[in-house]
Amino acid sequence: MARSDNEVHVGAQGRVVIPAALRKALKLKRGDRLVARKVGESLVLERREALERRLQERFAHIPSDVSLVDELIADRLAEAEREERR
Repeated sequence: MARSDNEVHVGAQGRVVIPAALRKALKLKRGDRLVARKVGESLVLERREALERRLQERFAHIPSDVSLVDELIADRLAEAEREERR
């Protein structure tokens, strides 16, 4: 099997070095913060800013005067109340 130019190895303490060509293409610099997440059987590294933008876009339809936290708390309290009545 031929080795890919972007193949990486997991080193000591789980460290992974991002190949220079990818760092350059993605304009990654020392100190940049990335968020790691599992997607299926893949590991995805994403800039924190990109993740924040994606989340803001996902929830942009929610009016600014709506608190999702307050709604979640109210839902949980109502659910707990229903459980107590059973």
